[in-house]
Amino acid sequence: MSKREMVDVYILGKKYTVPASLTIMDSMEYAGYKLTRGCGCRSGFCGACATIYRTEGQKELKVALACQTTVEDGMYFTQLPFFPGEKPAYDINELEPNADTMAKLYPEIYSCIGCNSCTKGCSQDLNVMQYIAYAQRGDLEKCAHESFDCVACGICASRCPANITHYNVGLLARRLTGKYIAPQTQHLKDKVAKAEAGEYDEVMEELMNKSIDELKELYNNRDITK
Repeated sequence: MSKREMVDVYILGKKYTVPASLTIMDSMEYAGYKLTRGCGCRSGFCGACATIYRTEGQKELKVALACQTTVEDGMYFTQLPFFPGEKPAYDINELEPNADTMAKLYPEIYSCIGCNSCTKGCSQDLNVMQYIAYAQRGDLEKCAHESFDCVACGICASRCPANITHYNVGLLARRLTGKYIAPQTQHLKDKVAKAEAGEYDEVMEELMNKSIDELKELYNNRDITK
């Protein structure tokens, strides 16, 4: 491999030379690190590999998902696999779908200064500040739809000067919408009733007794509804 196809990166402050085609996550494994946390799905869906990085010669700190971002020459990075954000305990059955519930559980959303750092940092390109505005107004259904693709990577919360845990706010809005606002679907109720009646117990038992290779074969040849 020619020198032009390699770049220098800094992992935990130590310099490594890695192929330029690798993602941040792949480069860590190429350098010899064994990832047991913060590696998740490797496809940009689970949000477990949030990463903070800076490129040599630039002052700006940037954020990304390690499994989706290609390394750059002179890149310094560290992973943020979990952000210790605020998440109050609640019983969804005792809540009401309105602004008062949001104000009680997440009062910090009303301290938003509109800096839009959350939106700029979002790995899924969501309009995070907008769904927080919906939560402030108690428009939970719009908040739920706007935050639906959130993978809870924590990048938004890590950059917020008002200490808002945006992804947990969106999660609450989706839960309240699903339980109290969105209309129930009959086919889902029918499926739940069948599951509770034990109609699928035999099938589940059969799956549980299959080997890993058999499960992989079933998964790779499954019918996918498009």
